[in-house]
Amino acid sequence: MNTALIRPIKTEADYQAALQRAGALMSSIPNTPEADELEVLATLIELYEDKYFPIELPDPIAAIEFRLEQLDRSNADLIPLIGSESLVAEVMSKRQPLTLEMIRAIHQHLGIPADVLLQ
Repeated sequence: MNTALIRPIKTEADYQAALQRAGALMSSIPNTPEADELEVLATLIELYEDKYFPIELPDPIAAIEFRLEQLDRSNADLIPLIGSESLVAEVMSKRQPLTLEMIRAIHQHLGIPADVLLQ
């Protein structure tokens, strides 16, 4: 592999060049120098994006609403996980915070990452 071409991504221009090169390498055959170069570039690109384009976690209630929509379910399906219809209404309107017990149940049954629910 020609490591002289791989450099840290420090500027927007470096980032754009790395994206362009990675795009050109996308059809690389596994276990070749080109595939290795792509893997290194992908790591550098990811580090740059994490630093300059961080993705914030969604609001916990918005995440629950989105997941319910994905599963074609309603707030009523949260009753076994949260407790009662009135408590579900309180939580979903953000008048009542999620408890750790609720977070565990929602995480286990709806598959929403715990870090999203814990914020």
